[in-house]
Amino acid sequence: MTADAPITQDVLTLPRKQPDGACNLVGLTRPALRAALVEAGTPEKQAKMREAQLWQWIYQRGERDFAAMTNLSKAYRAELAEKFVIAIPEVVSKQVSADGTRKYLMRIAGGHEVETVYIPETDRGTLCISSQVGCTLTCSFCHTGTQRLVRNLTAGEIVGQVMAARDDLDDWPKPGEGMGERPRLISNIVLMGMGEPLYNFGNVRDAMKIAMDGEGISLSRRRITLSTSGVVPEIARCAEEIGCLLAVSFHATTDEVRDRLVPINRKWNIATLLDAL
Repeated sequence: MTADAPITQDVLTLPRKQPDGACNLVGLTRPALRAALVEAGTPEKQAKMREAQLWQWIYQRGERDFAAMTNLSKAYRAELAEKFVIAIPEVVSKQVSADGTRKYLMRIAGGHEVETVYIPETDRGTLCISSQVGCTLTCSFCHTGTQRLVRNLTAGEIVGQVMAARDDLDDWPKPGEGMGERPRLISNIVLMGMGEPLYNFGNVRDAMKIAMDGEGISLSRRRITLSTSGVVPEIARCAEEIGCLLAVSFHATTDEVRDRLVPINRKWNIATLLDAL
């Protein structure tokens, strides 16, 4: 693969089905979640309410056990447990530095591993998340660029990194505690981990829509930053369909130097990139 061959969400992305055939609810958009419930037997008239209830349990409370979702009937909880799972990446290892920074190695489906980093500061807590296993680009400053692209992360694996870090930090609201009653440890997200986010646009978009949803994780779009090496055709889509902040890895002021440091510049040079921005 080269910088001339964009990788979209339609290729190299594993399906949401788990090995046992159950569908993972994490990463499904609201419409997709509702459709999955209806397909599994939830009456159409109840589907919108059930979707809202599950959404709040999964993304507002961080609950993974259907049996604990007490505003659902016992019989319905049993039905859900038979057909669905709530699965997120597994934390394989964690390194904690003296300043509180936490570096996680997370395992996703297929046994692949990606890095996620939590950086605490005085006025914020930033989580750096990955969007691909490996990368097609070969930027000189990035170690991931020395690795081949294995596959894109699913939306569930992207937002699942946020959920796994919140687990480790004990950053979910406690029972009986409303949202906003205590400071959030993860207040910001940056897509600056492994991979080029705009080469996995659809899954990144869906994951960030979930992160921004006011009835779930509820992060402001102004607290989410997507970092790109300069995938020009997707920049306008990013503004229209995600609306988060955008960071660009320029690293040079001339095309001659940037061609060496950020090889994607050979396809979309600085003038083209600036025009898109």
